[in-house]
Amino acid sequence: MGKKILVVDDSSMMRNMISGILEGAGHTIVGNAKNGAEGVDSYKFLKPDLVTMDVTMRVMDGFSAAREILEYDQDASIVFLSNLDEENYKKDAELLGARGYVNKHKTREILSIIDGLE
Repeated sequence: MGKKILVVDDSSMMRNMISGILEGAGHTIVGNAKNGAEGVDSYKFLKPDLVTMDVTMRVMDGFSAAREILEYDQDASIVFLSNLDEENYKKDAELLGARGYVNKHKTREILSIIDGLE
């Protein structure tokens, strides 16, 4: 059964690409946000099953947004998507409580993470 997903990324091109991959796999995109602050607000309003989160964004970065979401809902499922140094940021994401960290060049890998959550 598909998940309800919120996509948070400052690039509209990336939001569209991520949404296309997820919808093609049977998931529903319930919202999009272009920065972490919008992502936090959208999470509280939409209550998605999963959030895909970019790391670097203006207004509020992804790690700050993830902290706020996890303070609001400790069971939130967040997967980071970024082009930043995978090894360093993956560890930070895990310590934060994220479900995964995927390099944007391998965006389709997010599907196996989502499958593992079911």
